[in-house]
Amino acid sequence: MLSLRPAVPADAPLILQYIRELAAYEREPEAAVATEADLHRYAFSDHPLVKVTMAEWDGQPAGFALWFLNFSTWEGKPGIYLEDLFVRPAFRGKGIGKALLQHLAARAVQEGWTRFVWQVLDWNTPAIEFYEAHGAKVMRPWLTCRIEGEALAKLAGGLG
Repeated sequence: MLSLRPAVPADAPLILQYIRELAAYEREPEAAVATEADLHRYAFSDHPLVKVTMAEWDGQPAGFALWFLNFSTWEGKPGIYLEDLFVRPAFRGKGIGKALLQHLAARAVQEGWTRFVWQVLDWNTPAIEFYEAHGAKVMRPWLTCRIEGEALAKLAGGLG
């Protein structure tokens, strides 16, 4: 049986494990450099920047969703940005991913938030098909932009 619950600080090691398992699945295990201290700082502080929903199947750790609020200037309202959704392979096909999506969608509707957004890798056909089957629209004309590392420091240095 499935249960969903908000993460607590004691979940930090398991969340970190999920993050690493997801990074390995996405073919970039070396990119997962987050630490338990990072999770405590950003998910479990007095003013958390992210929220985590844990999924358990018959009391066993099965997956998680890590999310935060974004904001639509056009609509003047917040929405959910889903950073990570992960279900361990042994628990896939049991409706856990769908339940996590439904849980977050219900939270958005309940709060009056207008959007539920996430990204998916273009090669991850099973995930794309899963999301589309549940009503997601892949925003193909939109491209993600990111500045990180040296480029971020260089851009930030332009203010000084």
